[in-house]
Amino acid sequence: VAVLAALVSSLASVVAARKLGLGGSPAAGQAAAVYQCPMHPSVVQDHPGDCPICGMKLVKVDKPKPSAPVTSSAPKVLFYRSPMDPKQTSATPRKDEMGMDYLPVYEGEATSDKVTVPGLSAVEIDPARQQLIGLKTSPVEVRSVGGAFRTVGRVAVDETRVRHVNVKVPAFVERIYVDYIGKKVNKGDPLFSLYSPELLSTQEEYLLALKTRDDLAKLGSSRGDDNDLVAAARRKLELWDIPAAEMDRIERTRTPTKTLTLRSPATGVVTKKDVVEGMKLDAGAMPYEIVDLSVVWVLADVYENELRLVKEGMAANLTLAAFPNREFKGKVVFLDPLLDPQTRTVKVRITFPNPTGELRPEMFGEVVLLSAPHEANTIPLEAVIDSGTEKIAFVAIGEGKFVPRVLKIGQNDGTRVEVVSGLTLGEQVVTHANFLVDSESRLRASLATVTHGVPSAKPVESARVLPATAPAMPSEQDHAAHGHDHGASGPGR
Repeated sequence: VAVLAALVSSLASVVAARKLGLGGSPAAGQAAAVYQCPMHPSVVQDHPGDCPICGMKLVKVDKPKPSAPVTSSAPKVLFYRSPMDPKQTSATPRKDEMGMDYLPVYEGEATSDKVTVPGLSAVEIDPARQQLIGLKTSPVEVRSVGGAFRTVGRVAVDETRVRHVNVKVPAFVERIYVDYIGKKVNKGDPLFSLYSPELLSTQEEYLLALKTRDDLAKLGSSRGDDNDLVAAARRKLELWDIPAAEMDRIERTRTPTKTLTLRSPATGVVTKKDVVEGMKLDAGAMPYEIVDLSVVWVLADVYENELRLVKEGMAANLTLAAFPNREFKGKVVFLDPLLDPQTRTVKVRITFPNPTGELRPEMFGEVVLLSAPHEANTIPLEAVIDSGTEKIAFVAIGEGKFVPRVLKIGQNDGTRVEVVSGLTLGEQVVTHANFLVDSESRLRASLATVTHGVPSAKPVESARVLPATAPAMPSEQDHAAHGHDHGASGPGR
C-alpha cells in the first residue's frame, strides 16, 4: 500500500509540472510571449526593450504553439548580420561584441524589391503594424487647383499721383493758408502768398506792353510787333506759374499785384510742408508736396517659383487687420523686372481704388492673386516628401507593399497639390506616417546596396559640406577594414 501511494504521488507531481511548464518550457496549450519591433519584424526577443535599429519600443506578440507540423515553405535564411553594423555578416547565428544577436536576412528580403528611386526601396508592412504606426492612404483625385495664391502686401503711394509745388523765382513768403502736414486740399485751393521783386517787375513789363499796344491802336498805327510784345510778357508770367485768371485780372484792372497766391495743382493730402511766413525762398524751392490718395498701390512679394502664375491685368483681393470684414478689389498693373537678392522675391504692383481714404500707406495686409483654376490630378499636400532634390511619394500597391515614386508637382491650394507626372488617377498614396515609411525604405535600400551590391537606378546626388577644412569622412574600404571597431563603438556614436 505504501509503495502504491508513493507511485500515485509521483505521477501527480509529473502531471502538475507539465501543466505549470516547470523547467523553463511553456506548458502545453499556452503561448510563449515574445517582443517584436513594429518596423523591423526580424527583431524579436523574449523580454521587453528597444529596437537596436530604430529605437522603437518592442511590442508584445503572443505566439501560439502550432497545432500541427508546419508544412508550408518558410523563407530561407540567407545569412545573419549585425544590428549595429550591417556590413558585418555571418553565415551562422552569432553575437556581436556587445552581446547582441545577429539578425537573420531571409531569401528575397534584400533583393526582391527593385530600387526605382535612388536611395529608396519598396517596403512591406502588415495591416496590424500599419494601424500601430497610424499609416493612412488617400487616392489620386481630379480636383480644381490653382485659381488663387496668397502673399503679403504693403500699401504704398501711387507715384504717378504725387505733385510738387515749387517756386521758379526768388521770393519772400507773405502768408500761409495750408499750415500743417496731412491737411486735405482740393485743386485750386490757395496754399501760400509770396512777394517777389522780379515778379512785380515782370507784371510792369506786361502792363507796359498792353499800354503801348492800346496807344498805337488809337493812333491807327498798330503793328504786329505790339501784339508780340504783349504775348512775350504774358508767356513769361505763364512760365512762372502765374494763373491765367490772375493775368486776366491784371489786364482788366491794369494794376500789378504785390503778392502772388500759389494754389494747389491737384486734389489730395499735403505730405510735405517746408515753408513758414517770412521765409525767403530761392528759385527751385519746393515748399509743398501733395499726394492724391484716391488710388493707391499695394506692393506684394511673389517668390520666383510662382512668377509664372502672375500676369498683368489679373485680379487681386486685399484684406487688412484694420477692416477684417472688408475685402478690397484691385488689379495687377506691373511686375518688377528685377529680383530682390535678399528676399528672393519680385515686387508685384497692384492698384486699388481708395475713394474713402481707408487704405493708408504703410499698412500691411494679405493679398490673394486670382487666376483661372484648372482640373488636374491632385493628392494631399502631406503626401509629398521633399528630399531636397526630388519630390517623393509612397504608393500602396497592395498586400501591404509600398513603393516610392518621383513626382513632378504643380500648383497647390494649401491642402492639395497638383501632380504633373509620377502618379495616375486612383492610385493610393501614403499621407500619414509617410516619414516612418521613408526611413524604413532608405534603410532597406542602404542595406541592399551594402550587403549585395544592388545598384540604384542612378547615382544618388551628393555634395561636400563647406567649409573645405572639415575633416574628411572615412571611405567605405576603411569602414570595412575596421568593422570590428564599428561594432564595438556603436552605442557610443
